[in-house]
Amino acid sequence: MGIIPQIIANSIIAGAIYALIALGFNLIYRTTKFFNLAHGALTVVGGYAMFFLYKELGWNVYASAVLAIVFAGFVGYILDKAIFRQLRLRKASQMVFLVASLGLLTVIQAIIAILFTSQFQTLANNSTESRVYTIAGGIITQTQAIILICGIVVLALLTLMLKKTMFGRAVNAVSDDEEVSKMVGIHTDKIIGWVFFIGSAIAGLSGILVGFDTGLEPTMGMHLLLKGVIAAIIGGVGTMHGAFAGAFLLGFAENFGVWQFSGEWKDAIAFIILIIFLLFRPQGIFKK
Repeated sequence: MGIIPQIIANSIIAGAIYALIALGFNLIYRTTKFFNLAHGALTVVGGYAMFFLYKELGWNVYASAVLAIVFAGFVGYILDKAIFRQLRLRKASQMVFLVASLGLLTVIQAIIAILFTSQFQTLANNSTESRVYTIAGGIITQTQAIILICGIVVLALLTLMLKKTMFGRAVNAVSDDEEVSKMVGIHTDKIIGWVFFIGSAIAGLSGILVGFDTGLEPTMGMHLLLKGVIAAIIGGVGTMHGAFAGAFLLGFAENFGVWQFSGEWKDAIAFIILIIFLLFRPQGIFKK
């Protein structure tokens, strides 16, 4: 096994994980125009909902996954209706939205830690070995292959939804101008609520996949959120294909950077790339 093919494989898997976070984040941002930091907490909600249903109750893995994804989406929907909609009605500033979402992230992670403790958990079944595939000299597990497939499928479905459906056209209209959308008869609060549900469900899916791949911790939401937000910014905030491209660029930069330097540089490399883009191409790879 060569080192370069394995680094490429690791970069692709990391990019797929970041892409799932960035896609859900970008979908919410393009509609609401604020950085929803609570989005990271929904990855934790999805992962631990899966852990409760699959590992503690012993439910079927597929039924558990579907219910956990729906539950994460429902939690995101409730957060919008209970918190963010009220802030919109009060014409709150972007800073208020940002601080409120950060508070929600902290509270949700604390609740998860109380319910499940801060102990590291894994969704993988130790009694069975995961399949391993060798592709062009690089090794990936069955879980990692599923992560990559899910990233591609989610991107394709979101693109089709936004371009080919009436709901997608309504989302684009709200994204362009919420007030004008209201004037032409679009129920903007309903559209935003569904966007929160879909984006949060995607976050829940990413949390489940991370739980099978590397494991779960109550505080993992912030780390995943930061990487997803950086991927969204360097790819182009508000664009689906931009989020996907930015995620893979970040994944490759981190893994090749770690190979040349050390593991301690991984997060620093991500923020160095972010600063470079903010200075020289703030609109990202793809302009919305």
